[in-house]
Amino acid sequence: MPKYIVVTGGVLSGLGKGIVASSIGVLLKSQGYNVTAIKIDPYLNCDAGTMNPYQHGEVFVLEDGGEVDLDLGNYERFLDINLGKKNNITTGKVYKSVIEKERRGDYLGKTVQIVPHITNEIKAWIRKVAKESGADICIIEIGGTVGDIESMPFLEAVRQLHIEEGHENVIFIHTTLVPIISVVGEQKTKPTQHSVKELRAIGISPDAIVGRCSEELTEETKRKISLFCDVPVNAVFSSPNVECIYEVPIVLEKQGMSSFISKRFGIPEKKVDLKTWQDFVERIKKAENEVKIALVGKYTALGDSYLSILEAFRHASAALNTKVNVVWVESEDIEKKGTKILDEVDGILVPGGFGSRGAEGKIKAIEYARINKKPFLGICFGFQLAVVEYGRNVLGLECHTTEIEPNVKHPIITILPEQYDVDMLGGTMRLGAQPIIIKEGTLAYSLYKKKEVKERHRHRYEVNPDYVEMLEKHGFVFSGIAKDKIRMEIAELPEHPYFIASQFHPEFKSRPLKPAPLFYGLVKAAMENKK
Repeated sequence: MPKYIVVTGGVLSGLGKGIVASSIGVLLKSQGYNVTAIKIDPYLNCDAGTMNPYQHGEVFVLEDGGEVDLDLGNYERFLDINLGKKNNITTGKVYKSVIEKERRGDYLGKTVQIVPHITNEIKAWIRKVAKESGADICIIEIGGTVGDIESMPFLEAVRQLHIEEGHENVIFIHTTLVPIISVVGEQKTKPTQHSVKELRAIGISPDAIVGRCSEELTEETKRKISLFCDVPVNAVFSSPNVECIYEVPIVLEKQGMSSFISKRFGIPEKKVDLKTWQDFVERIKKAENEVKIALVGKYTALGDSYLSILEAFRHASAALNTKVNVVWVESEDIEKKGTKILDEVDGILVPGGFGSRGAEGKIKAIEYARINKKPFLGICFGFQLAVVEYGRNVLGLECHTTEIEPNVKHPIITILPEQYDVDMLGGTMRLGAQPIIIKEGTLAYSLYKKKEVKERHRHRYEVNPDYVEMLEKHGFVFSGIAKDKIRMEIAELPEHPYFIASQFHPEFKSRPLKPAPLFYGLVKAAMENKK
């Protein structure tokens, strides 16, 4: 029988529940337990695929094509596992499933209600994921905060889960804000007290509390939280701001998190081996070299829009003993002010995106990288615009992607054939892991060291096959192609120190101890360019 750890949040969102959940998973996995994770998102969307990054951060893509919340990216990176669509539960998915059952007559004429039908669906989903994964322990993060109307069915479901599975098999860990009022410099526990009161009113008593604060919680603060929230002092954990999110497992373990969980579950305490993890963190923090890499995008006001890219840089940083300083460049600013800002960087990355806003600025950044021999990586839309830039400025074509100019004279990037009749936007792109054949003797092959790899995709448009031969005759090399030999996947310029672009998103499969090859190559090339 799997055991469950439910992580809830209070006071406000964005406290780092996902990092706490991921960190607990690291501690359990380091003891030899098989761990899986579920993220519950209370929004009505069936998935995150149709959301603007400014609304909810990046859309993370899973191996099976699931478009999900960025916290699942944290789970995959911390635990080094591949999750699937089933590991993300949303209100939209749950209600859709229940309504479909009602339409089929599965409820035999009963009045369908939130309790028990919605809550039963949630519990059945959780149990199915835990069982099919073969996990010893399933970590469940409930998005939003306690008190949100949309979270209520999920909190009620896990309350029932606790009763049905037994107290010894379910732990509730509540993450909450402990602010410091600057005027008095005191850690305030009232927000935590009110949050726990709200949780207990629902019928859930937290077993442990993780206090998020800019500093470590004082012993006095811990005792106060213990007294007013009815948890032992040794079950009040401090999660202060850290230089690197990968430090959090180490911070929690120093306070006895794994020991607490073992005792609470009544399972043997095993040795926690974090040496490899600690070495990785130290390499990030004590990197001897530095490079500047410009990220030329259109959602740069919110770092979470490119979270997986930032983490992929960190993974490469640790492997290369080099700190990556990301220079945020709004692509529209390049359209207005030119490329001068790129003079000061050691490398350039143009990420994915949709639509016309800022596209010309990205094309100018790509042209700058190509002409000035500046290390360059293009991802998804960045790959497509690299083809457009080459078509325009080397082949002399009046070309563009038909996403932006449907009637352009030379549609060098065009919509996928299977997208012609699509009228529903959610979940209809080319999504998830797809096999890619890599040509030997290319930059791509030197990075991957394999003839075939699988990488994750999220796009509707691709290189028009009618222009491939023309591009390659003029020096543009497609070093990675799909198995159908029609879809272009990786492009590079052999005469350039490092110019490579991918239709897929390499950042989604980057791991702390296994950096994405294209990011590793970019950081390495940026180091050499700096010299």
